[in-house]
Amino acid sequence: MSPSFAPDTPDALPLHIIETGSLEAWMAEQPAATQAWVTGAGFTGALGSLLLLPGAEGAPSGALIGYGTAAKRRRGRFHLADAALKLPAGTYRIASGLPEAAAEEEALGWLFAAYAFDRYHAASGAKAQLIAPTGVDAKRLEEIAAGEMLTRDLINTPSNDMGPADLEEAATHLAESYGATISVTRGRDLLTKNFPLIHTVGRASERAPRLIDITWGREGPALTLVGKGVCFDTGGLNIKPGASMGLMKKDMGGAATVLGLARMIMGLGLKVKLRVLIPAVENSISGNAFRPGDILTARDGQTVEINNTDAEGRLVLADALALAAESAPDLMISMATLTGAARVAVGPDLAPYYTDDEPVAAAIAEGGAAHADPVWRMPFHAPYEAMIEPGIADLDNAPSGGFAGSITAALFLKRFAGEASRYTHFDIYGWCPAAKPGRTKGGTGQGARAILAALPKALDL
Repeated sequence: MSPSFAPDTPDALPLHIIETGSLEAWMAEQPAATQAWVTGAGFTGALGSLLLLPGAEGAPSGALIGYGTAAKRRRGRFHLADAALKLPAGTYRIASGLPEAAAEEEALGWLFAAYAFDRYHAASGAKAQLIAPTGVDAKRLEEIAAGEMLTRDLINTPSNDMGPADLEEAATHLAESYGATISVTRGRDLLTKNFPLIHTVGRASERAPRLIDITWGREGPALTLVGKGVCFDTGGLNIKPGASMGLMKKDMGGAATVLGLARMIMGLGLKVKLRVLIPAVENSISGNAFRPGDILTARDGQTVEINNTDAEGRLVLADALALAAESAPDLMISMATLTGAARVAVGPDLAPYYTDDEPVAAAIAEGGAAHADPVWRMPFHAPYEAMIEPGIADLDNAPSGGFAGSITAALFLKRFAGEASRYTHFDIYGWCPAAKPGRTKGGTGQGARAILAALPKALDL
């Protein structure tokens, strides 16, 4: 899907954004017939309300969109996206009432409203097209929306059609579209090239594990994105209950998100040397599945005791992070649907992130707030390091006790990121449990817009 704004045309229908309390002032400037229509309809400007205005021959001549109060709007985002779904097909322009500070967010939400996942069933998003509001960088928003929609499509595709090979195919298509270079290490070649943890986690599946490696850009600082690509997670021998397994098609949400972010970066032509690493596996069960109690050796020589085969994402990421650290990029970011503990801590809407780099932390927080991509900083809390040290091996993949699950997972990953790299980790959910304005129920990107906005400050672009 290629989301886009409508070309400017004098025939576009006007949209008037009406905040609660401002209707009277708007009405005072309208003809009597319009005043009577609005009054008769009971329109008040309540957030999410919509009223079509009749034209001389009965067709709509425009519309009023309720924008509520500032307090109500703070409880959500992309408020005009609801109106985009309710309006009849046509071309519209914002004629009045939209605060300048909200123009970018609302324009992006309008593009998001056009999304529908229709691979298996007829579906459609909003048919109403918007002319980009004045002052908005339309090209940038279109690239961001396209990246987000790629992420959604990848997550929404069920695992029978989104295994490691399918994820490789999607990555290859993206790379070829932007002239990037891609290499893939598959199956037993993972052992030959020293990616033992990726191979171990994926070896029980008939669908071979692999490491996808994309590079793009020849100038600027080096940025490496690492995304967890567990295309389905049974939990392995520590098998998940059915209720927990139902959403495991989204366990490659980290990979989907970094691919969406990479599309944004390449589409916008940022001056960076970009690398994307995706360990793509299926955590299955068979006679050769790895076991609780096994001790594995990672790419960088660290040993890991396996106390739960359902904590497999950090294992495949460990090898990929160790590879990334070997080239000491200027900034390394991992994204993964890693822990249920993160969901308990912040729920499905916030993307927690970890970094010890204060400028990067500030830039991500600022970018998230400015671009309607809520994030929350969590600590690499050093006193918890002992919790991931079992004594029998260097690291424990699933420390007992049940406390600080997201933090200990982040600390585990940090051990593989190298001392020479600035490292940030996102523990995302990648799923919208119920439809929201601009977001359908299902796969969703988290953190990508915050990172994209942070890059100029984080990398001095």
